Amino acid sequence: MMEHIRTPKVEKVRFVDHTASRRATVGTLYISATHTIFVENNPETRKETWVLHSLVASVDRSPTTPSGSHLVLRTKTFQVFELLIPQESDAVDVHASLARLSRPEKYSELYCLSINPTANKEEREESWSFLDLQADFRRMGVPNNLWVSTPANSEYRVCDTYPSELFVPKSATPAIIVGSSKFRSRGRLPVLTYFHQDTLASICRCSQPLSGFSARSQEDEQMMQAIMRSNPGSEYIYVVDTRPKLNAMANRAAGKGYENEDHYTNIKLQFIGIENIHVMRNSQQKIIDMGEVKTPSMGDFLWGLESSGWLKHIKAVLDAGVFIAKAVAEEGVSVVVHCSDGWDRTAQTCSVASVLLDPYYRTMKGFMLLIERDWVSFGHKFSHRYNHLEGDPKEVSPVIDQFLECVWQLSEQFPCAFEFNERFLVQLRPHIYSCQYGNFLGNSQKERRDMRLRERTYSLWPQLWKDRTQYLNPLYRADHTQTQGMLRPNTTPYCFKMWKGMYNRWEKSAPSRPSPADLLTAVREETQQLEQELTNHQERIAALMKRKLTNLNSAAQRKINAVSGEGPCELAPSVGDDYCLSHRGPSGLAMTLPLGPPKGSDSDDLSSVCSDVESGVVDLSSRSSSGGDDSKDPESDEAIYSSA
Repeated sequence: MMEHIRTPKVEKVRFVDHTASRRATVGTLYISATHTIFVENNPETRKETWVLHSLVASVDRSPTTPSGSHLVLRTKTFQVFELLIPQESDAVDVHASLARLSRPEKYSELYCLSINPTANKEEREESWSFLDLQADFRRMGVPNNLWVSTPANSEYRVCDTYPSELFVPKSATPAIIVGSSKFRSRGRLPVLTYFHQDTLASICRCSQPLSGFSARSQEDEQMMQAIMRSNPGSEYIYVVDTRPKLNAMANRAAGKGYENEDHYTNIKLQFIGIENIHVMRNSQQKIIDMGEVKTPSMGDFLWGLESSGWLKHIKAVLDAGVFIAKAVAEEGVSVVVHCSDGWDRTAQTCSVASVLLDPYYRTMKGFMLLIERDWVSFGHKFSHRYNHLEGDPKEVSPVIDQFLECVWQLSEQFPCAFEFNERFLVQLRPHIYSCQYGNFLGNSQKERRDMRLRERTYSLWPQLWKDRTQYLNPLYRADHTQTQGMLRPNTTPYCFKMWKGMYNRWEKSAPSRPSPADLLTAVREETQQLEQELTNHQERIAALMKRKLTNLNSAAQRKINAVSGEGPCELAPSVGDDYCLSHRGPSGLAMTLPLGPPKGSDSDDLSSVCSDVESGVVDLSSRSSSGGDDSKDPESDEAIYSSA
């Protein structure tokens, strides 16, 4: 990418970070193959601002003014930077360089492929083995006597956008599998994505049938029957078409469409009404434009939010997930989900339903597995949707953004149900767009295999797991009622909020206050630190007490030896609850001296040298059975021998 840099360095550039402050600073602009870097001239701070080229959404150049030429950089993380370059020729070169560097034309130009991973081969291989999708299916109890793995797509022969290993009903023959694939758009036949062990109901995903106005496929109808029979407790299945019905009907004119209930017996067709990628793209752009207004009033903000329709779309996706989850968990009915091609709205709704149904996907590692399964493995078009390569702008759409926001909306209603916090969701988005890791490159598993990404790039998930302490939710408890079982969110319109942490996290107009989650995390960390200090002090006290007791016991032994002229002496329990001193006399026979004075004896008896051992302190005195001088130092040898 170095050949696309027309000018690597420009001095006396005025730089304004609209997301931090409106104050301009003067410094030097550097352009590298991967980053644009601005360094302040102030010798005290020398602040550096780095912008990754793959995160640049647009570079606009305004007409030249007497003060210079303006460039405005907008990033995919909703940051805005303004550059004022004194010389027009420099501004032209910088604009051309950034426009090309931020729009790679082939995968080899992407950031993650510019790093040579051969130096850390073992680390790279370990990063890709961090998650195991087949282990997740085994956790769900698959394969079993209802669902089995099929080798039909081992070399992507049946569907090149599906994973190589698929789970289908046990009764589905190879002929049924191939025939159903031919009757579905892009060959995306119905296959298993989630199995509910309690009800034996399943969630399957596919694309729209090539039904047109009258076409039908016997194999595809048999596949639907096989899915229904794989759930012994139900006599029908739901077919959820996530599109608005008018859109589905319009596709019939192109030879596609939806299932005809006259041909597919024992199905119930349900339209959800999630809009297409073009509507979603325009809706998010209105949210972004609203955030760039310099001084919006509350009325302007609310009107802009309403007119964008963004929260209405989030509600539609969440409603679809709720419908699927209730069908599986409460009715015990299997569900087949599709949209047009089965890689956008289908991924959204199936993954939202999984989060609602299964507490495992509300943990950090489970959520990573969910994205790998329903998005990466099943062929969501990451490179097209998030503009990784220069291509058709109409293919760009914030599909996974909406899924992340649905999860955030759920975490707001169920704050104790998720192991991860908002920061984890916010951090995922730039990684999806930045191409720093190989997880989200390409549009299918086959493309990623052909690019040998496991040999040339690193996986994101181990890095996030390494930093997991930053992303833990302090309110999460594995034994909480919200953590267990299915979530049942309230989806009335007033329950949906604007996600400030995503769209307005750079806003500095008001003093920032730590979030309640951050405060709770700080309290928890301080509590753990204090508990550790308390444990350390307790251990030191116990060690000191043990040393003191050892010293006292040693002193007692010296006194007994001095008194009896024999040794060694030991403490031993006597019959009953009392303790005594025992030692071996001259003949080798064990002699036992009771710790308390014998009945009828003087309290100054020799045995009074020992006190109750259970108290932890041995009370030693220099008093002998014949009565000694109590004024002498009990620790001195003179006192011991005189008492003897």
